[in-house]
Amino acid sequence: MKQLWTEKYRPNDIDGYVFRDEDQKAQVKTWIDEGAIPHLLFSGAPGVGKTTLAKILIKQLEIDDFDVLEINASRENSIDTIRDKITGFVQTMPFGDFKVVLLDEADYISPNGQAALRGVMETYHASARFILTCNYPNRVIPALHSRCQGFHIEKVDKTEFTARIATVLVAENVELDIETLDTYVRSTYPDLRKCLNLCQMNSTDGKLTNVKGDEGNTSDWRVDAVNLFKAGKIIEARKLMCATVRPEEMEDVFRWMYDNLELFSSTPEGQDSAIMAIRTGLVNHSFVADPEINLSATLLELQHIGNNN
Repeated sequence: MKQLWTEKYRPNDIDGYVFRDEDQKAQVKTWIDEGAIPHLLFSGAPGVGKTTLAKILIKQLEIDDFDVLEINASRENSIDTIRDKITGFVQTMPFGDFKVVLLDEADYISPNGQAALRGVMETYHASARFILTCNYPNRVIPALHSRCQGFHIEKVDKTEFTARIATVLVAENVELDIETLDTYVRSTYPDLRKCLNLCQMNSTDGKLTNVKGDEGNTSDWRVDAVNLFKAGKIIEARKLMCATVRPEEMEDVFRWMYDNLELFSSTPEGQDSAIMAIRTGLVNHSFVADPEINLSATLLELQHIGNNN
């Protein structure tokens, strides 16, 4: 079976992990040297390396496999998971110095579930450490913030992001052109994992291809939207997004638009106006009854900005 690029090129140790902040790197090395960690809360955009860093830390601390529990809270986020699965794990004695619970996407846990988690962390703090990751730290209750050392992982800039993807493609002997690579970068930035997956899925016969959504299942709406925006087909892009984006994706869509201001205007003034339109749309998203109408109105405003700049 062909190995996933996301696993093949995942760093295995601290030296291979790319830190944006040297102070953070020094802190992680200190934890490894001391053989101990506090409760941790890794925050940052999807695909920036939160889970990778957590797994590297667990590996280099030489935590026994039997002392590690990994849970993806986007799938397991009920109070029962906290009370039964997690409590059942931490209440037994560790094989080593302490157990580790890696709770991915902890911001998906309800406030009541997070309150229950806080109680477990307090009760078993002597024998267990918790590493939480989240995309939206504002969705994590203050009581958990106060019990964890915060660790925000910044996204790389688009130039470095593009260079990393290109490096993998070259290593895999995949022929590429800049325009196609740019489409995938704009579709996925700053999610390095998603970009690698899309590029691998669309690398056929040793060439990176720009496959449209109606040609198979190797694309998603972001790729098609970028292609339409680049072609100046703004109305078609708006219709595609309004018809395709799921309600739970709406907040991510506004972030995606913010990360791709160049699609809506090529001038600094136009991009400033686009930011204000996106901000207004995001604020309205919390109040309108129909998210699709709000998204459509935001895209119309962005279209007008592009036409006038």
